[in-house]
Amino acid sequence: MRIAQRFAGYSLAEADNLRKACGKKIRELIAKEREKFVEGCETTGYGRDLGTAWFDIIEPFADYAFNKSHSYGYGFVAYQTAFLKANYAVEYLSCLLTSVKTNLDKAAIYLNECRTLGITVRVPDVNRSWSDFAPDGERTILFGLSAVRNVGEALVELIVAEREGNGPFADFYDFARRVDEKVLNKRTVESLIKAGGFDSMGHPRQGLLSVFEQIIDQTVARRREHEMGVQTLFGSLDGGDGPSFDERTAIPDLEFAKRPKLAFEKEMLGLYVSDHPLMGYEKVLQRKTDCGLGDLPDKDDGARVVIGGVVTNLVRKWTKKGELMAVFTLEDLTDAVECMVFPKTMTLFGHLLGEQTNDQVVLLDARVDKRDDLPKLIVGSVELLDLSAFTESPPLRLRVSPNRLDQRLLGELKSTLVEHPGDAPVFIQLAERTVRLPDQFSVDTSNGLVGELRALLGEDCVAV
Repeated sequence: MRIAQRFAGYSLAEADNLRKACGKKIRELIAKEREKFVEGCETTGYGRDLGTAWFDIIEPFADYAFNKSHSYGYGFVAYQTAFLKANYAVEYLSCLLTSVKTNLDKAAIYLNECRTLGITVRVPDVNRSWSDFAPDGERTILFGLSAVRNVGEALVELIVAEREGNGPFADFYDFARRVDEKVLNKRTVESLIKAGGFDSMGHPRQGLLSVFEQIIDQTVARRREHEMGVQTLFGSLDGGDGPSFDERTAIPDLEFAKRPKLAFEKEMLGLYVSDHPLMGYEKVLQRKTDCGLGDLPDKDDGARVVIGGVVTNLVRKWTKKGELMAVFTLEDLTDAVECMVFPKTMTLFGHLLGEQTNDQVVLLDARVDKRDDLPKLIVGSVELLDLSAFTESPPLRLRVSPNRLDQRLLGELKSTLVEHPGDAPVFIQLAERTVRLPDQFSVDTSNGLVGELRALLGEDCVAV
């Protein structure tokens, strides 16, 4: 492009057309550009011979220049991102999360990457968070206030300005008393409560949610009376020299159970942040499934998979034929995917797919559909999972003499363990050394496994 401008007198737009012709390797366009290029060199005084010589270099260069420039660009960006991730992981991931705060699918991927790297992402906090995601210490990121549903950047600016100008808010009453009245929009405050914005003040979300409207109404009324010069019957609520009578509405000490608490958090933030319904049960789900949602792009179109996750955004609807079907999003710790339940499957499993199924953990037998850009799942069967019932069983400890271990015995031991899948981890004691087997060899010891192991390894193979 520079050569075309300098020698052939091309404008930037004309030089870009030459680049497109080279990049797409369209021979007819390149031939037309040759004539124009050579004429341009003649017009600018460099001569046709130089123009021809230059284009004789440009034309074959087109066969690899575009790929080479892309390789360089991607390589350079890959190096930059690797450097940032290795040396400034918290700052880097804060910026990534900010860049996708309106794209929840990508935000969930980056949030899981934070978990993998041991970086904690905390719920938004009116006393510490900023508008965007921001580092908070070496291994912590604070959720951006402007990423909360119903909380715009203009309102966040008002909250931050008051906090920076007059110090952190002591409690919710202090927050209601000090912030601009525009912030006390009940929908906005409700969203902040559900998202955990007042957790650091010690207010339980359920308790605060039940009385925040009363507190706001009382506080706004007092503020307006104060502006008009009216004193309350019991004096100033701010203390001072007046009576100490407290007429504020008390905040009940009530907190939601984990499931509704996380459901509200997901509603306001778009993803689970403080916790996740699958957290702590990853290994259980891994043993019951063929793959995770992040593995679906590598599956063939039409492949059948057993897969699990949390149901969100479930919608039941009627087809043109008047048959009931359902659409929902399945989410695990790494990704999310759209799931379709057609009428035939709905007649068998529709009773499991009601409004109450949102935020439930399910196991699906499904077919991968890759006809569109993003893979979908066509559901064949649904099973509700109560992960709390899958507590880890006591480990199975085996004693084996190292001298006895050979390929045949190892193969038989592996086959025996795989035939009895369960939740109990397996440890093998080899003389002075004890080895824990990978999770895919965890077993169920209640179905005759111990007898088979004794027959294979000897009567005293099971250690107490």
